[in-house]
Amino acid sequence: MSILDEKFEEFQAGSIEERIKCFKQDGRLFDMIVSQQLDRKILNDIYDITNQLRTISKSKSGSIFIQSLLCHKRAMLYFTQPSSRTFLSFESACHMLGMRTSEIRDSRVSSEIKGESFDDSLRTYSSYTDLIIMRNDMENSAERAAWLLNTWSNRCIPVVNGGSGSDQHPTQAILDIYTLQKSFASQGGLDGKTVLMCGDLRRGRTVRSLSYLIKNFEDIRLIYTAPQSFQMKGDVCEFLEKNNIPFIVETESIDNVISEADAIYMTRIQDEYDLVKGESGKVDISRFTIGLPEMKKVKPNGIIMHPFPRRNEIDVAVDSDPRAMYWRQERNGMWTRAALIAYIFNVHNEILNF
Repeated sequence: MSILDEKFEEFQAGSIEERIKCFKQDGRLFDMIVSQQLDRKILNDIYDITNQLRTISKSKSGSIFIQSLLCHKRAMLYFTQPSSRTFLSFESACHMLGMRTSEIRDSRVSSEIKGESFDDSLRTYSSYTDLIIMRNDMENSAERAAWLLNTWSNRCIPVVNGGSGSDQHPTQAILDIYTLQKSFASQGGLDGKTVLMCGDLRRGRTVRSLSYLIKNFEDIRLIYTAPQSFQMKGDVCEFLEKNNIPFIVETESIDNVISEADAIYMTRIQDEYDLVKGESGKVDISRFTIGLPEMKKVKPNGIIMHPFPRRNEIDVAVDSDPRAMYWRQERNGMWTRAALIAYIFNVHNEILNF
């Protein structure tokens, strides 16, 4: 074990409250690594910035203004785990703000194939860019990257977590919160709503990150719906209990609880994390899908969400239902990620005051 491995283990042994202090500079959000970094004010700010970006960009002069904000900055998209929406939305968000981008989407085309360490690769990328946006199938990879550049590098630049193993995906949670806030804007907002999460909750980093963000809203109730082997891990449940957030666990069928939900968040089975190939396929998930029969039980003002990619959790026949919000949710990714980057680089007030 290297000295860096030992020091990182020591860092991770600390509480999440202590660790997230490493991801700030001058009291401000610097790295975006875990959902626990975000509070209601930051989420509301990102909501406002996102809405303003969408308004400004409708005109040519507004788009040119937005592109001028970070045209002197460069971003590295370090995505060694397969991605389509997250990668494209981040790339589009950077270009919207005028940032030039570089990318590595396969470690086999980098010096890692020659034996270069993850740490040395990160320090190399930080030499050429002003922001690293990364996705990796290794848990805590984004946290290690931010810790490394903040404490062991002479060039400290922000790191944004675009998905870290089965652990967290905080920018997906940000766009999910935006979608929920926007969808319920005429119904008093997200406060007081019941959110049902269904699918592979144990390994689904999107639902884990979203669960952590729920604590920033009032009178929220969660329903976790999945076969027992795919149920949410104890760490998230302990977090909810600690923060007095009510939740129930349903392991029999989505039909038993679907009518109670204001928002239904569907997810696919994360079989890329199977310890034994094909083991997820042995679990019966047929009672945890949504088609036209299930839609008859969804509230008239309810919404259906999905982080994608979709398999058979939601019948395509549902797509034309006005309560199906997942394609809008997907488009929200580019806008919210642009808002987050603007916030990190402290140019958001220029957007809000335009």
